[in-house]
Amino acid sequence: MIEERGTPTVALGLVRPQMEKTRPPRGLWTPFQLGRPLGEPEDAAFQRRVLMQALGLLVRTDGPVILEDFSNDPPNWLDTPGWQPPLLAPTQAPDDPARWAIGVAREIGVLRPAWQRAQTRFGRTTIGLSGQAPEDWPGFAARFLAGELPTVPLHATPALALRFLCDDLKAYYQEAAQADGPAPSSRQLDTWFWRRTLGGGLLIALRAMASQSANNALKTVGGRFFVPVPWLPA
Repeated sequence: MIEERGTPTVALGLVRPQMEKTRPPRGLWTPFQLGRPLGEPEDAAFQRRVLMQALGLLVRTDGPVILEDFSNDPPNWLDTPGWQPPLLAPTQAPDDPARWAIGVAREIGVLRPAWQRAQTRFGRTTIGLSGQAPEDWPGFAARFLAGELPTVPLHATPALALRFLCDDLKAYYQEAAQADGPAPSSRQLDTWFWRRTLGGGLLIALRAMASQSANNALKTVGGRFFVPVPWLPA
């Protein structure tokens, strides 16, 4: 309707088959991490290149459908030399909810100084969706592993309460990992979180729990939001 009224539009898309199916009048496919259609954070020059290529499609009239691929991978997919993640004691995945809570609580405590430095460095935090303090997350998550369906005043359903707790937990670890030194690439950050921390392991365990739940809402959010597909166990 917007196009029919004379205003050209362009869509940025991260999933090319979806763009091919929906057929926007103009679309630029950017092969980046989900949630980052312009590339990596803090890279204004690269983001401007993406935007300029997208805006350049607005003058095209050879449609009705124009799909174009962005020509380069984001530079920060390459590992950042010299980046070192926060040091955490290597620990095997626990075998019961109580041990999960203890282990993740220990990691949260170890990471707290780095997370606080990150807030000073960047002047912000994205944590707060869960409506709970970080020290409350491990015990709350463990209750789901034990078969309960708890919730909190901020969220009306257990599914939403757990979804936003998982978002906060990921943000806490990732912010702490960027407190000092050069910024890690997305691949470095994800590899550290999903393969080398109990926090990442807890989210994988919660997804497995949700997939078997009789609560359909929990099953849905667990399958869609807890763990990106590339980081699921083989």
